[in-house]
Amino acid sequence: MNKSYDVIIIGGGVNGCSIAYYLALEGRSVLLLEREKLACKASSAAAGMLGAQVEVTEEGALFDLAKESRGMFPSLQYELKEHSGIDIELVQKGMLKLAMNDEEAGHLKRTISFQQKLGERAEWLAREQVAEREGQLSDSLLGAMDIPMDGHVNPERLTHAFANSAVKHGAEVKEYVEVYSLLREKKTVKGVETSIGMFYGEHVVVAAGAWSKRLLSECGVTVPAYPVKGECFSVITDRPLLSSTIFSESCYLVPKSGNRLVIGATMIPDTFSENVTVGGLYQLMEEAARVLPAVKYATFERFWSGIRPQTGDGHPYLGQHPTYKNLVIATGHYRNGILLSPITGKLVTKIIQDDPIPVYMEAFKLDRLKEYARGE
Repeated sequence: MNKSYDVIIIGGGVNGCSIAYYLALEGRSVLLLEREKLACKASSAAAGMLGAQVEVTEEGALFDLAKESRGMFPSLQYELKEHSGIDIELVQKGMLKLAMNDEEAGHLKRTISFQQKLGERAEWLAREQVAEREGQLSDSLLGAMDIPMDGHVNPERLTHAFANSAVKHGAEVKEYVEVYSLLREKKTVKGVETSIGMFYGEHVVVAAGAWSKRLLSECGVTVPAYPVKGECFSVITDRPLLSSTIFSESCYLVPKSGNRLVIGATMIPDTFSENVTVGGLYQLMEEAARVLPAVKYATFERFWSGIRPQTGDGHPYLGQHPTYKNLVIATGHYRNGILLSPITGKLVTKIIQDDPIPVYMEAFKLDRLKEYARGE
């Protein structure tokens, strides 16, 4: 099997599928390879939060990237529905980031101040104002940061919408194909060796999430990245308990359709084990009940975990390999993979087409850290 493509993408999660979609829109011949099923790992385990302001609390390149990507979703939902027939279930009812003590309240107020100076919508709500908005929350909280522009989507639907839309525009998607190695010749990656044969491409994109590090090490690149397991569970309530997404220092609660609440997530570093622990669930249940006491009377639905890719400085890797110029890296999105998926697809497409990219992309280069090691 010796077929050649413009671009080969390794990884069928939300970012790999987004990249395939935006490249296919540009008329590129694209092959997407996934070793299991599409969206079977972190992309389906996520709660789907679009937390540009709740997750990124410092000014800088990551905040700029997150805001730009969040702004793409309102039109993207219709675009993907037209191409794929899939509703990504975008909900924009805002988020409340809770302060349970004075230290958290002070931090949130400082965050609100810097975000307002940047023109973002955010404000402090006192306890009484929070109670008016979400009457089921604990009365022990001190207040909350109100973030009206953050929302959530169905992450699995988003991933499949990207993939189906890419296929509609000519991309090929192959599931249950494992990539064994990159085919290198001098300073060029010519393609990939897989469980079903060789494939050749003008460009290769590594977007395999927490599993990207192994392939990159073949090219002499040691990236300071590591897996972080996040355990979650969901419950069903007999009536809606929340309208807004609730985010605290200890857990998050995301209201979905059908009176379903998704509650997460633990952060267990340096493991690829997807086992869900009793201790992890107990911690989440205890924290969720502290924030939303009525959740104790909900019906337990199911539990799961996902392995998320974290980097040494908390910023994803987005860009060309410094030595192998036709090798592009898109990994390390950690808890922001769903949020950053549209902008990741757009930017990787710009990189491959040698189009101008934003100045903030310097912060996401592969060789930005001293721990980077260049190959031959």
